Amino acid sequence: MMKKNSRLFMAFLCCILFISMMMAILIGSVGITPTIILEVLFYKLGIITEVSATNSQQIIIWEIRAPRVLLAAIVGAALAISGAAVQALVKNSIADPYILGVSSGASVGATSVILLGTFSAFGVYALSVAAFLGSIVAVTFVFLLARVNGRTSVMRLLLSGIAISMIFSAITNFILMMSNEQGGIQSVMHWMLGSLAGAKWSNIIIPFLVLIIAFLLLTNRYRQLNALLLGEETATTMGVNVDRFRIYLILIVSLLTGVVVAVSGTIGFVGLIVPHIVRILVGSNYKVVLPFSAVIGSIFIVWADMGARVAIAPEEMPIGIITALCGGPFFIWMLRRQRYTFGEGD
Repeated sequence: MMKKNSRLFMAFLCCILFISMMMAILIGSVGITPTIILEVLFYKLGIITEVSATNSQQIIIWEIRAPRVLLAAIVGAALAISGAAVQALVKNSIADPYILGVSSGASVGATSVILLGTFSAFGVYALSVAAFLGSIVAVTFVFLLARVNGRTSVMRLLLSGIAISMIFSAITNFILMMSNEQGGIQSVMHWMLGSLAGAKWSNIIIPFLVLIIAFLLLTNRYRQLNALLLGEETATTMGVNVDRFRIYLILIVSLLTGVVVAVSGTIGFVGLIVPHIVRILVGSNYKVVLPFSAVIGSIFIVWADMGARVAIAPEEMPIGIITALCGGPFFIWMLRRQRYTFGEGD
């Protein structure tokens, strides 16, 4: 795709993302007009000094809906660029961020908080802290198991990820089986399927900062990511220290995914399908794959969260069900397209 067309397409997608976020703030049990939304947002940002919206409308828009929509965009972008990086890391088109054991480790942490009351000293942040620590512990085990004689192979990394995921999933299931708290079990299951209901301005800042830093670090190494798609030997001949670069990617992806999972639960399919969609649209050059993945991932999760809120209203459906129902059929259709390839490095 020509650079000019790529920029125009990115501008178009950013417009779609903005409209999607506005619609997401608009939808809810309390009817609010777009004018009121813009008025409240401008007022809270200090652009205007007076507002005609009522206090309840300001609370609904600024304290409830806006942080939730923004968190949806952050989660979508983070999972999408993590998926793109992991697929280059293992050179496997069916890889996603959770293949490193992130979700299973986070599930153990979250389950221990909800059912066993651990990390209670952290108060309202106990769930996020425990999920993040659980994901980091799992990824550390995966990395240590995959590293033999100072080297980390792709095959060992994949197999270690599968093994650790199974072990941590078994621990989660054991805790669930031993618990008699039906309410707690339902809370765990709801968290494991993903939810953005706990979004607040206070728990958005860290994921946002980590997303920006991870995006810049990955974008700065797009040439090495392109080289990995061509194979380990080719990347080495191009001057890439493959083993060191893999450690670099694992650390970034683990941190980014762990922070996101801590605030949203495990939301599948985003890191798997979005990079594929992007490659179909703009090719496999990671200079454009990463920014396009971030924007399309944000759009996908914003719409998925809208679907989760309205599907069985006034109840809320776990967002992971929405992403699976939408992403699964689309992924199957995409795989049937004959012209789709992976790792062209164009």
